[in-house]
Amino acid sequence: MAPGAENCIHSTGQPDTPVEVLVDVLSKALRAPDAGEMKRLVEQAYKLVAGLDPYLDTVSTPPSPVCQELIHASLSHPWADAHSQGKTRFLQKKECCAGGLEGRFIATLCRLAAAKTVLEVGMFTGTTTLAVAQQLPEDGKVYALEIEEYMRDFSQPYFRRAGVDKKVDVVVGPASDSLERLAALGVRFDLAFLDADKGGYLGYYKQLMDNNLILPGGAIVVDNTLMKGRTYEPDGVKDESADAIREFNDFVRRDARVDVVVLPFRDGVSIITRRAPTDAKDEVATGLHGNLIMQRLKLNGRVALITGGGQGIGRAFAHALGEAGAAIAIVDVVRATAEATAAELAGKGIRSVAVVADITRAKDCERMVAETVAALGGLDIAVNNAGVNMNNAAEDTPEDEWDMTFNVNTKGLFLCCQAEGRHMLAAGRGRIINTASMASLLVPHPQKQIAYNASKAAVVKITQTLGCEWADRGVTVNCMSPGIVNTALIQESDALRPLCKEWLAQIPAGRLAEVTDLQAAIVLLASDAASYMTGHNLVLDGGHTLW
Repeated sequence: MAPGAENCIHSTGQPDTPVEVLVDVLSKALRAPDAGEMKRLVEQAYKLVAGLDPYLDTVSTPPSPVCQELIHASLSHPWADAHSQGKTRFLQKKECCAGGLEGRFIATLCRLAAAKTVLEVGMFTGTTTLAVAQQLPEDGKVYALEIEEYMRDFSQPYFRRAGVDKKVDVVVGPASDSLERLAALGVRFDLAFLDADKGGYLGYYKQLMDNNLILPGGAIVVDNTLMKGRTYEPDGVKDESADAIREFNDFVRRDARVDVVVLPFRDGVSIITRRAPTDAKDEVATGLHGNLIMQRLKLNGRVALITGGGQGIGRAFAHALGEAGAAIAIVDVVRATAEATAAELAGKGIRSVAVVADITRAKDCERMVAETVAALGGLDIAVNNAGVNMNNAAEDTPEDEWDMTFNVNTKGLFLCCQAEGRHMLAAGRGRIINTASMASLLVPHPQKQIAYNASKAAVVKITQTLGCEWADRGVTVNCMSPGIVNTALIQESDALRPLCKEWLAQIPAGRLAEVTDLQAAIVLLASDAASYMTGHNLVLDGGHTLW
């Protein structure tokens, strides 16, 4: 058996990973009784190795069409001519082009980290840069550090064609100088990817760590950390690059600030994360129960119910809570509407169920809770959002309009709270969030809506009362008061749409609220981060109630 091969055998004695199987086959080849058996085993080992990379490409999601074009252009470009003509400082090689799989790998890490700002040290032709940029949100940014201006010019047309050019900032110059400039500007990264000159890795790593350029929960990902096997090959010929990578790997492994795992992916990938401080004195430093603040906003394992969840604000709430990790029951009086939103959530991988209920009936409210618990396994979060609004001058408001408004907005909301509260009180925990309105704090004008205003003021008082009654039994009750929200109710109303100009003059922010403006607030109120908040009316109105 070759030196060190015994360390590549699975602890059970049965080879498991492709490398273990390869070692096992080659070990048998070395002990083969004749040349024929040795050849057979070597051919088996060859097929095992030769098929790995093609198989990985086959079973992984391919790069986008534009990224494929860029890869092809990178592999076919006359780099030697570009260098001989003085267009590049260094003689570039097509082998430096990251393939589609490498780009997809880094882009996937960005998705897992919910990254918004990413650093790439060593762009070359930008194939990984493009893959990452396509993964980032519209306000995300990739800072790609590249020594050659030619590479920036080469990649820009592809960035533009893919529609990500505004998300990519190619910084030309020595990477260490560029890092210093970015640090001075206050730029920080969710993820940094190092794939440049191997002799510079250790310096770049020290800059990132010593200047705290990686945000909490972020990572440094380093390519080529196996250096074609030369970092660990016992009898390998030493060279400058292999020595630099070996020194880098040893330094990172000994760095008490981080944890590192090296993956035998392509030419080796190291994923480096900062450790939690071991000398922290309290939960301010360690995070409550070990949770960083963003983890405290997660709703993993929770079940949320949203009334009026089929459209408008309720639909936005459903998506927000689902994205934060909760399973969602969409409650609506119209089955088709509830099912449509539940299907949207399911398409995003969110557990969801549609529930039909008339919240003005106590039995429907009780059934709504029971169906949610039966379908999703519990009820931790309840958002009482269903409501109606009709406009009439006070002297002309019909009695049936008043009764209907209070029946839905006030009585219905209370019946929901009552049914939800019984379940949560029995469980000893829960979050109830009611949709009130800025109309609880002022009289919106010029529209006339006395029934709506009064019903939403009652919602605030219900919230405050229940918040006091249930706080010591683990159930918080809060409400949210949005300003005027730009929903279909306004867009499709001939009576309300002409009022927008007057409303905008009353709002310091100068615009109506969008449903997306309310999403982060609902997640906060539903999360453990708001565990000490109860009976509160959270106002999101662009300053409307201040004037």
